[in-house]
Amino acid sequence: MKTTTREPRGDALRIERMDIAYGDAEPVVRDVDLRVGSGEIVGVIGESGSGKSSVALASLGLLPDSASILVDRMEVAGQDVTGLDELAWCDLRGRSAGMVFQEPMTALNPCVRVGAQIAEVLRIHGLADAAAARERALELLRLVRMPDPERRLRSYPHQLSGGQRQRVVIAIAMAASPALLVADEATTALDVTVQAQILELLRALRDDTGVGVLFISHDLGVIGQLCDRIAVMYRGRVVETGPAAEVLGAPSHPYTKALLGSIPTRATPARSPLAVIDRAALEEAIA
Repeated sequence: MKTTTREPRGDALRIERMDIAYGDAEPVVRDVDLRVGSGEIVGVIGESGSGKSSVALASLGLLPDSASILVDRMEVAGQDVTGLDELAWCDLRGRSAGMVFQEPMTALNPCVRVGAQIAEVLRIHGLADAAAARERALELLRLVRMPDPERRLRSYPHQLSGGQRQRVVIAIAMAASPALLVADEATTALDVTVQAQILELLRALRDDTGVGVLFISHDLGVIGQLCDRIAVMYRGRVVETGPAAEVLGAPSHPYTKALLGSIPTRATPARSPLAVIDRAALEEAIA
């Protein structure tokens, strides 16, 4: 991944005028500004291909080598991350920032017990010896509200439910008390009941630890429940941003209006066709 710098500042996350391109193709992300304050949950909403996951991965240096970034400012936990090499990124990830992916089973090592996977973060970063790391792992399982944490510490990932595995992934991401937590579609693979529990957990972690959360989703309902502020992405650009209540209650951009208009409500007749965004009309409205 190649990053070209212009200059930085602070917060859990600050991005100013970011472009991302893959290979020699045109940029898939253009002129994106994004800020996550300490103790704030910021949601990025958009359809598949809008660029939201590219922004999330770029914020933690996880884009492939084929990607190039041009940015005015990019800071994580107050640290200028433009131009970091992979070794520096590895030190920052886990210590200053954590990542929660969509599918917990692929994020966890199936051959290693849960407690050892949590403790590994602390030992890699030199934050605890073996005994202290195990105690911290147990403490983190309690923090993420894992049922019977002492027993689960010795479990393998396949012995846990999907919601429990996601709690383990969150515990790993929070192990070193990072300033930033990036959650990319972190509840998409979960059923509705477990999804609500994970959203409540993220709120509690924010309240208890002051971590800033960047929450990526295509689900407006989830974003509306969880986030303090929202950034709406369309075709690689942030087209609208503001407090969640304002963006969802009185949207100003045609794409945000179209997104909200496509969601069924209680007044929608049963078995009626789902609303589809009229692309031609949308492009005309934007133009």
